[in-house]
Amino acid sequence: MDMDGLKDLLTRLQRDEISVDACVEELRHLPFEHLGFACVDHHRTLRRGLSEVIFGEGKKVHAIITIMERMLNQGENVLVTRLSPEKAEAIRSRFPQSIYHETAGMLTLMPRPIPVRGRGPILVVSAGTSDIPVAEEAAVVARFMGNEVDTVYDVGVAGLHRLLGHWEKIVQATVIIVVAGMEGALPSVVGGLVDKPVIAVPTSVGYGTSFQGIAALLGMLNSCAAGVTVVNIDNGFGAGYAAGVINRE
Repeated sequence: MDMDGLKDLLTRLQRDEISVDACVEELRHLPFEHLGFACVDHHRTLRRGLSEVIFGEGKKVHAIITIMERMLNQGENVLVTRLSPEKAEAIRSRFPQSIYHETAGMLTLMPRPIPVRGRGPILVVSAGTSDIPVAEEAAVVARFMGNEVDTVYDVGVAGLHRLLGHWEKIVQATVIIVVAGMEGALPSVVGGLVDKPVIAVPTSVGYGTSFQGIAALLGMLNSCAAGVTVVNIDNGFGAGYAAGVINRE
């Protein structure tokens, strides 16, 4: 249940359109619902503006579907992350209206359309094509939070003129997410060009001494460009969520 849903429920109670018992029944599972194997946080939308997100990796398909059913019963939109194609196929057989974002490894099911309400467009930039899965994870999350999202991919420092070819998108964005592996230099470049928040995402892409993203992580943490904030390795979800919070009106 989100803020609008709660207001609508209390307004109907005030107008005697529903009984006290019916109102209590709708509120019964707030703030959470215990399923034995999981405690579904139905109160999260009221607290944070976004429903609980299901981490798909390591969960059985049946468990994911059960959590989704409980969330849908409360009128919540559903986002599942780190979901394999095999699990997604099984889930979509139960919820054919859901959408699987294969590159991002995410699934969305939105019974309530979310209007675009951000202050402006969020731009997701990737250094290379191998960074796109993490970039797409960030983009899907930011859109799920009600933001206009644009993308610019494969514009890393090996050919910096490619980045400058998208200057109009860069200056129009209100928040920029920059995803890079290898030495992780691209967020510093972008951070030195703009007057807006830059969220850097190191990826585990690179040769041996990149240490599965640690080199990029350290490079981003040591950026000399002021205003660059860094999330964990391959954490596109965290970057998209942070950008959505920053971009709220």
